[in-house]
Amino acid sequence: MKEILQDIDLWFADEDAKIALATVVLTWGSAPRRVGAKMAVNAAGQMSGSVSGGCVEGAVVEACLTSLDTGQAQLLHFGVADETAWDVGLACGGSIDIFVEVLDEAWYKFFCHSVLEAWTGSVVTVIRGTQDLVGQKAAYSQGGEQTGSLGDEVDLALHSLLPALHKSQPLSLNNGIEVFVDRFQPPSILVMVGGVHVAVALTRLAKSVGCQTVVVDPRRSFGSELRFPEVDYLIQKWPEQAFQEFKPSPNMAVALLTHDPKIDDQALKILLASNAFYIGALGSRKTHAKRKDRLRQMGFTDEAIARIHAPIGLDIGADNPEEIALAIMAEIVAVRRGIATSSE
Repeated sequence: MKEILQDIDLWFADEDAKIALATVVLTWGSAPRRVGAKMAVNAAGQMSGSVSGGCVEGAVVEACLTSLDTGQAQLLHFGVADETAWDVGLACGGSIDIFVEVLDEAWYKFFCHSVLEAWTGSVVTVIRGTQDLVGQKAAYSQGGEQTGSLGDEVDLALHSLLPALHKSQPLSLNNGIEVFVDRFQPPSILVMVGGVHVAVALTRLAKSVGCQTVVVDPRRSFGSELRFPEVDYLIQKWPEQAFQEFKPSPNMAVALLTHDPKIDDQALKILLASNAFYIGALGSRKTHAKRKDRLRQMGFTDEAIARIHAPIGLDIGADNPEEIALAIMAEIVAVRRGIATSSE
């Protein structure tokens, strides 16, 4: 939704503005937009964002205008056969469900505040159920705080289900109620320990997918502004000092790239006791075996050591810095999305 905020802000500058929001809540087959993708439409028929393409997009705009007239939310379903798929923007057939609602300005402001505060949690919308419930919303933070209510029974069910969810998705509850869980997380932070050539390529790639980037290297010839003109933060300190300044957090991934135990091991002593969601280390299996022995001597358990993804990155046969960066970034995204990857 972040990509359409500017347009929505512009439309809401008109105090009489009415805006509809369409959200992809379920896909099957090769729908071109993922679950959670959004499109906003104002009363003049102007649109921002995308939920699909072709005839589907046109039909969704019409549904948005209808909802603006009636005030009623709608759950749309488009099923497409392979032979007609290209005509409606579903490349190889499949189906797509889209929920259309009138955008409530108070909830919109709440969402904007959540983005600014790097909030982690879920906004839940009833997409199927009794007429008085459809379109109702509540927000649940990862820390257990709640804004709004969907009723005691639904709230109780969601509090037990939401902690296990790592992505946006629909959920079927009791009494024929179906909700869409819109999962929000702050942007990932990628910390690269070691200003090596792989880090140069990885910085560019990480920024292209929306990560905040940090390079840590006490060696000024490696961790220099000349080598990293695009990085968000360049910290020319040892990891022990750097992680005091940039503390590990649940939205942080760390890639250890130096091949130097004096630097990498110092970082691992901090990271293995932290809540960083990803820790990866460059090096062969033989190098990692020696690393594990050193960490055991420091007192770390095998369970703690198993958090390290090493050799770092998905196995795609990478043989140059750009391909290694791609393999690392792919693994970080997979872990962030709750897809298991082997750490050995």
